[in-house]
Amino acid sequence: MYSKDGENYFIVDAHVALWDGRATNQRNVHGKQFIDCFYDYHRNLSPESEVWPYEDFLYQGGERLMRDLFTDGYVDHAIFQPALLSAFYGNGFGQTEEAFALAQEHPDKLTYNHCWDPRFEQAGLDQLRRDAERFGLKGVKLYTAEWQGDSRGYKLDDPWTYKYLEACQELGIRNIHIHKGPTVRPLDRDAFDVADVDKAATDFTELNFVVEHCGLPRLEDFCWIATQEPNVHAGLAVAMPFIHSRPRYFAQIIGELLYWLDEDRIQFSSDYAIWTPKWLIEKFVDFQIPEDMTEYAPLTTDQKRKILGLNAARMYGIEVPAGLGAAEKVGV
Repeated sequence: MYSKDGENYFIVDAHVALWDGRATNQRNVHGKQFIDCFYDYHRNLSPESEVWPYEDFLYQGGERLMRDLFTDGYVDHAIFQPALLSAFYGNGFGQTEEAFALAQEHPDKLTYNHCWDPRFEQAGLDQLRRDAERFGLKGVKLYTAEWQGDSRGYKLDDPWTYKYLEACQELGIRNIHIHKGPTVRPLDRDAFDVADVDKAATDFTELNFVVEHCGLPRLEDFCWIATQEPNVHAGLAVAMPFIHSRPRYFAQIIGELLYWLDEDRIQFSSDYAIWTPKWLIEKFVDFQIPEDMTEYAPLTTDQKRKILGLNAARMYGIEVPAGLGAAEKVGV
């Protein structure tokens, strides 16, 4: 929980990961390219005081995650959104067993989402059913630009993807998080294009499509889709650190999202461990749209509450303690 100026904020970090980018896990040069690109995002968009040494960035482990998120970072609950990237990493990039074990140890603080790839066709579909039972899945994270054999990406409206989405609907996996944002070297930019969200959201109205990184750099395309598809949501991972490095750009992002979607379909994410939540939360609570950007309305405290945690809590059925909902102040 974060408190400032008599206000309490229940915090859900809706996009975190435990990864292993160390050389011992890199399958090829692309594994190094990927983690180095992550580190460039981290180094270039963070305050100087928040930049980690490169070696620390390669692997954190559960103990540090718990400290960075829950002891130091104000977070009440966090949701794992893993990327497999088995073409680049021998043991995968997101550490399934380590993250799931941590979530089992701390079920009040952590939710484990898993991932699938429709290019594994029937074998992968059978695995999804086993994973849904084992992990108790409420959500999945899709990386549509991931490499698989000779393929360098897939789309949400591919026939096999639809079979997996049908299975998710049947299995009660209602929250489909999709990386639709800035590319990561060596992945292909166009494979993250947001356009395929439109058709899938129309055809699977029982599912929530959380577009991570809110489609950046295709924010306008995303907003036009999301305004007509009420089951499309915006995840703020990668967008959040611009609050420091490019505050007027961040004001434009959050202003457009609030205009097109409203505050009920926007979710805070630190994208840990690219960034830690503490400074992002502090800056967001203090943030206000510049007065000269008159096309956007000022941010309200209730809007900040919803974005920082209440929206994701509602989506995942996370209990919010009394006094931490919208329009409620400390001591009231």
